[in-house]
Amino acid sequence: QVQLVESGGGSVQAGGSLRLSCTASGYTNSMGWFRQAPGKEREGVGGIDKAGRTSYAASVKGRFTVSKDNTKNILYLQMNSLKPEDTAMYYCAAEDRGLWFLSWLLVPTKFNYWGQGTQVTVSL
Repeated sequence: QVQLVESGGGSVQAGGSLRLSCTASGYTNSMGWFRQAPGKEREGVGGIDKAGRTSYAASVKGRFTVSKDNTKNILYLQMNSLKPEDTAMYYCAAEDRGLWFLSWLLVPTKFNYWGQGTQVTVSL
């Protein structure tokens, strides 16, 4: 059983930066970050597979960076140039079955373990 614990959320002004962390216990294959704003569906933000390949949503590409410390099994999300529309609950997710396609890193149903979420609020 995999447990995921996120940290690093908070409030920031537009244009600012935040870094989220997700500490995983147990075996993980691919990991990813997802977010959900009130009244909206959960969407993929960015993910990384076992080989270190990444995939990003178009809305965050060039601003957000996913990375992973494999020695400590910690997933990071560096968020720069934050916008008010980035405001959401951010979730860390992991899977242990393997993904066929890189695009699946942004598909919530491909992940079977989830963290509790951390709130990110971006104000003008």
